[in-house]
Amino acid sequence: MWKYMECGYLDLFLVSAPIPVLRWFTNAKILFYCHFPDLLLTGRQSFVKRLYRSVIDPIEEVTTSMAHKHLVNSDFTRRVFKTTFKSISSEPEILYPSINLLAFDREYDVSIQDVIPDYRSDQEVFLSINRYERKKNLPLALKAFGHFIQNLSPDVQKKYRLIMAGGYDERVEENVTHYKELVNLSVELGVASHTTFLKSPSEPVKILLLKMARALIYTPDKEHFGIVPLEAMYCRTPVIAVNSGGPMETIIDGVTGFLTKDEPELFSDAMKKVVSNEISGVSMGNAARTRVEQFFSFNAFANSLNRILQEM
Repeated sequence: MWKYMECGYLDLFLVSAPIPVLRWFTNAKILFYCHFPDLLLTGRQSFVKRLYRSVIDPIEEVTTSMAHKHLVNSDFTRRVFKTTFKSISSEPEILYPSINLLAFDREYDVSIQDVIPDYRSDQEVFLSINRYERKKNLPLALKAFGHFIQNLSPDVQKKYRLIMAGGYDERVEENVTHYKELVNLSVELGVASHTTFLKSPSEPVKILLLKMARALIYTPDKEHFGIVPLEAMYCRTPVIAVNSGGPMETIIDGVTGFLTKDEPELFSDAMKKVVSNEISGVSMGNAARTRVEQFFSFNAFANSLNRILQEM
């Protein structure tokens, strides 16, 4: 990829604003990788912001159209791209993102007791990893866990723990307020004593949690792609996710995890399958890892990108 860039044949961008300048002043072929249309990610609560975006939004479509080729991170994003940028007739090509698999193969000097001192070795862990933002639909994980343990005896309930881990910044008001909302909700649902909240866990801690969890509870609806499910799958951890957006392309329902509606009862049913003898968690985990290695490794990403560059 870098050979092409250094020779001036092609530039790869994530923001469309520089594209016209490159078209006017260089002979480079321009490849635009659209994670998601920016105009759909920006709020418009204030009059000033609405006025500003009324100018910027049309410019985004015009400048995006000036690229020689467009890439998107999922079929879901491709459909959104085509619906949003109606004047662009060319079909974007999908290039799935990759994850750093080497980071998950390393050994880290961290134990679960370092992170959660009261953790018991016989406990089964369900894990949720997402930023503490309302759009991530995190209450679904708590409600599903509540349904999961509600009919269990107190002794059996102690076998299960939900770990809610996510990006947290004291300077971000939504992080602070939503974290408190979730803690309060865990109390209301009667699952507070079985739930652990972690703020911005380090990479080694995150990897440790992904490897030890019985399942990842992935709650966002209409997620553009979703990296965390890939990380869990590479760790041989099944993923239970909402049946929409990127997870529909990364998870094979009933094979590498479960896809379901964003209803607590249905998530709870999937959680019961994971801990029962109804499925083989080992087989599902192995299938999940194989899928990541085959379709979402860096080699898969590099080979696809190289093919695209050669064609351009």
